[in-house]
Amino acid sequence: MQLTRFTDLGLRIVMRLAVEQPGDRPGSKDIAEQLAISYTHAAKVIARLSELGIVDARRGRGGGLAITELGRTASIGWLARRLEGESEVIECDGSNPCPLRTSCLLRPALRRAREAFFASLDELLIEDVTSQPTRGVLLTLPAMPSRLPTVKTMIGE
Repeated sequence: MQLTRFTDLGLRIVMRLAVEQPGDRPGSKDIAEQLAISYTHAAKVIARLSELGIVDARRGRGGGLAITELGRTASIGWLARRLEGESEVIECDGSNPCPLRTSCLLRPALRRAREAFFASLDELLIEDVTSQPTRGVLLTLPAMPSRLPTVKTMIGE
C-alpha cells in the first residue's frame, strides 16, 4: 500500500505543527519551505486539513497555522483515511474496464488489506510520531535558501 503524495504532505505538515510552542503560528510559506515542498501544493493540503478541523489556519496579521485539539488527538489512521479519500487500491471500472470485475475476488481482498493498513495506523497519534528523535529534527528544520538573508539585506540595501 502506498499513500498519495497529498497524504504524505498532510501528515508531515501536521507533524511539523505539533511541535510548535503554544502561541506560535508559522505561515504556510514557512512550513512549505521548511518541509521542502511547493507552496501551492502545501496550500491545498493545508486547506483540506483546515476543512477537517485538524489545523486552524488564519490569514493576516496574527494569522498563521496551528494544530487543533482534534489534530493532536486524532489517530494517524483516521487522518490518512480522510486525506486519501475513498478511492480503490486498483482501478477496475475505468475507461478500459477489467473483464474480471463482476466476479473478482482480488478487489475485495485488496479492500480488506487497505483497511488493515489504516487500522494499524489507528493505534498511532501525532504525538507518537513526533517524539524524539523526530521532534528534534522537526524543531530544527531550516528555512530554504530563498528565505535566508541576501547580501543586499545584510548590507542594508
